[in-house]
Amino acid sequence: MPVYQLSEAIAFPHPSLATDEGVLAVGGDLSPERLLLAYANGIFPWYSHGDPIIWWSPDPRFVLFPGELLVSKTMRQVLRRNVFTITFDRAFRAVIASCKKIRRRRERGTWITGEMLEAYVRLHELGYAHSAEAWRDDELVGGLYGVSLGRCFFGESMFSRESNASKAALITLTRRLAARGFGLVDCQVHTDHLESLGAREIPRDEFLVTLRGLVGADTLRGDWGALMPVEDR
Repeated sequence: MPVYQLSEAIAFPHPSLATDEGVLAVGGDLSPERLLLAYANGIFPWYSHGDPIIWWSPDPRFVLFPGELLVSKTMRQVLRRNVFTITFDRAFRAVIASCKKIRRRRERGTWITGEMLEAYVRLHELGYAHSAEAWRDDELVGGLYGVSLGRCFFGESMFSRESNASKAALITLTRRLAARGFGLVDCQVHTDHLESLGAREIPRDEFLVTLRGLVGADTLRGDWGALMPVEDR
């Protein structure tokens, strides 16, 4: 299949037109309008420094349904003992900057370019991108960030400087999302780490149908530190 070249118009081809590897289009920009349209249609950017912007919609899609969250005995103990203090939207830029520094096996490596970082900080300032942080003794030791539309959270990246820190952040966030009627956490592509928490692959067609039913809901936009405070965990 051809890879589509985007123009200045804020539009995308249908995700079904992606290549077997999941590449749908190249070019365009990382404006808030284009990014939000991409996520609403099951598309996300993923590229390395020096490359054009590459837009993806893989098949199958790796997702976590909040009701299927798996919490191991070890993690239940970590959460029960309050090993980490979990917050939301307290240190968004620090979280994405930390994710940018992490190199992972077969994952995106240095995919968070400076351009990407600033684009998601802008989405955060607009109330659409959010972070969950794990702290120990006031030191940021883990966390994740992503984009929220309707009742879907699109996870982008996570990091951990201490064992179980990012898991604690994700579990806490997923539980809060479930309590507020969120139906899906998009994990994009398979990782063993997320599979251990209950994420699984579904066909892209099924993902898109589910997505359409969720993104039309009102978006929980704003500071999740205030909307989902620590004492509400």
